[in-house]
Amino acid sequence: MTEVKVKKGEPIEKALRKLKKKLDKEGVLKELRNRRYYEKPSEAKRRSRKRSAR
Repeated sequence: MTEVKVKKGEPIEKALRKLKKKLDKEGVLKELRNRRYYEKPSEAKRRSRKRSAR
């Protein structure tokens, strides 16, 4: 579970920016997008091979 400490009087927008940055660094959003649709195992292997070839 990702947490962001908010100081007293800190604007909500700043706290949201911190949260988004933290989620991006942890790769949570990327993982969520990848899991949105089912990917066949053969497609996953093909994608990983293509990534490792770079």
